[in-house]
Amino acid sequence: MIGADAIVKCLEEEGVEYVFGYPGVAICPFYNSILDSNIKPILVRTEQNAAHAASGLARVSGKVGVCAVTSGPGATNVLTGIATAFADSIPLICITGQVNSELLGSDVFQEADITGAAESFVKYSYLVKDANEIPRIMKEAFYIANSGRKGPILIDVPIDVQNAIVKKFEYPQEVNLRTYKPTIKGHAVQIKKVINELSKAKRPIICAGGGVLLSEAEKELREFAEKYSIPVVSTMMGISAMPTKHPMYYGMVGNNGKPYANRAMNESDLLIMVGARVADRAISQPDLIMENKVLVHIDVDPAEIGKNVGAEIPLVGDAKHIFEDLSKEDIICNHKEWIETLNQYRVTMNVKRTPSPEYVDPAEFIRMLSEKMQDDAVYVADVGQNQIWSCAYHIVKNGRFLTTGGMGTMGYSIPAAMGAKLACKDRQVIAVCGDGSFQMSMMELATMRQFNVPVKIVVLKNNYLGMVRQFQHFTYEDNYSVVDLSGSPDLEKLAMAYDLKFMRLFTMDKAEETIQKFLEADESMLLECVIDPMDLV
Repeated sequence: MIGADAIVKCLEEEGVEYVFGYPGVAICPFYNSILDSNIKPILVRTEQNAAHAASGLARVSGKVGVCAVTSGPGATNVLTGIATAFADSIPLICITGQVNSELLGSDVFQEADITGAAESFVKYSYLVKDANEIPRIMKEAFYIANSGRKGPILIDVPIDVQNAIVKKFEYPQEVNLRTYKPTIKGHAVQIKKVINELSKAKRPIICAGGGVLLSEAEKELREFAEKYSIPVVSTMMGISAMPTKHPMYYGMVGNNGKPYANRAMNESDLLIMVGARVADRAISQPDLIMENKVLVHIDVDPAEIGKNVGAEIPLVGDAKHIFEDLSKEDIICNHKEWIETLNQYRVTMNVKRTPSPEYVDPAEFIRMLSEKMQDDAVYVADVGQNQIWSCAYHIVKNGRFLTTGGMGTMGYSIPAAMGAKLACKDRQVIAVCGDGSFQMSMMELATMRQFNVPVKIVVLKNNYLGMVRQFQHFTYEDNYSVVDLSGSPDLEKLAMAYDLKFMRLFTMDKAEETIQKFLEADESMLLECVIDPMDLV
């Protein structure tokens, strides 16, 4: 067995089914060895999308996503995907090929110090120097990636190490790292403090972040909210922690959130923040918002608690375990008046749109699409105006809503949707993007075709980089700069080139029947929706 064989064997031991990547000479031993396994390599068309696809798989399966690329430009290309996963705490293993160990630091062909370049946005990284260390390193990497605050791990493997003989392969059964002991159970004293504050609170609210989904605590969150009659709002990354139409859910908070959700958080006297960073998009003025209320901050990463705002009750631990412990307590809560107030806000503060009848209304289209999607469907939103409309109008039933919130990486939706579909072949997966973000990853239509990954794609087309155009509209009084997408391809011809079924919608007149046809067959399809170039989120 050589080092490359050992890497593949380790992936098999971890139950990996797919590796997304792009080969090159420095990673060829690995890709040669993978042919003798049951793991299926998926050839993406650019390396960044290998990480995005692995991210989509990880987020819907709960497993660690894996990607593998070559050295130099292959490794530097994948960095944006790694940074995206790091910002959203997604567990990934990224294997990069590297030049011969003896040539490191010599500036030889396709050499890049990728462990150094990625240092600020990986959870941990390895430069493998001894093939015999591969089993230990791989076991540690999977454990670190998918425990505590999850995140990407980089494993850089020189080609000579991949080709070196492994004296004895033995995959460790457990990991014991002295300096890495993530806290899972919440401290009993802190939990008692939360219960005490909850018993006194008249206007409590839970703000659910992406950490709730990462810890698979959706059921526990709902049971806790229902038991104590506590309203729930979410950050962008926390969307789908509660079904959209759940009576205790009041929508997304933040700059682009629901006005009544923000007001609910502002007027609460007890704010329980779970698995959220308290970052600027969710809370723009944290010190102001935290006045006259008790903040309970629950997070598995102690570094996040108090980073942006001081918490009166910090509680370190995994959301799933903490909600289980909190629900064991029996306290009397009567928040009927508070809930009635929030229900009134929901009605009176709902934003009224006045869309042009000459175009597709993206808000109404997304609402109609959501209603017709399957109960457990996966909706993947890209970045831009399409993301904000998706957050505001997509209706989550018992499925998942995926997007990139921390890094806001355009081009995320199509590769992430591919990964999600491969992880859950029996679930409907739909990617929604703008014509700007679509062109950042449209080459992956070839991957979808080659590997028969039936993802539905919606392109909201306005011929602009819409979010930037909107910013320039308000900030620079319509002095638009470098946002015009003239020269974009005819999507019907593009779909034909990739042997993809295509539909186009100009107005809302035939929206319902078009959506029905778009969704009815489990095959890849591209739907272009022509929207008003001047529409605002």
